[in-house]
Amino acid sequence: MKRFLVSAALSLVMVTAASAADTNPANVTPGSYTVEPAHTRVQFSVSHMGFTHWNGDFTGVSGTLSLDPKNIAASVVDISIPVASISNTNATIDAELKGSAWFDAEHFPTIRFVSTKVVKTGTNKALISGNLTFHGVTKPVVLTASFNGAGINPLDKHYTVGFEATATIKRSDFGVKTYIPLLSDETKLHISAAFEKAA
Repeated sequence: MKRFLVSAALSLVMVTAASAADTNPANVTPGSYTVEPAHTRVQFSVSHMGFTHWNGDFTGVSGTLSLDPKNIAASVVDISIPVASISNTNATIDAELKGSAWFDAEHFPTIRFVSTKVVKTGTNKALISGNLTFHGVTKPVVLTASFNGAGINPLDKHYTVGFEATATIKRSDFGVKTYIPLLSDETKLHISAAFEKAA
């Protein structure tokens, strides 16, 4: 009986979690948000000699979001990514990527994106233009973003909104040219971001 009750409770939590997010962007609570770093990841992918796509990601993201579903154009996002958090499951390559031939985490410890314009392109989609500062260089970048959902996280009880975003950049534009063209200059970015409502 005890095992049944535990199983039932876990099932209830899973069902509640599955239905926690409201996918209608019009229902989002307006206001100021901060990044929830434990469930926010920035991933990148480059072509490895045309044979495979080589991937890595960053964690420990921080930042803020100002959001009003009735005035999307006024939204502002400011995100900082610690370069030293880079990981591709290979410690040797991670150390190389943090070094001076690549991202040079010692001299350029933070990657930052600050939005300058948000244009709604669909019910739950938008283009977010902004300035990306990476490796000491700042260039304009456009993110293609989509709204996942919003609601009370049933585990930590925080009101949370979630988004996905993608972009393609040329790493050489930011001074990172190592192994081009063996490793592609074109770099694909995928961001999965969770934001919690500020108190």
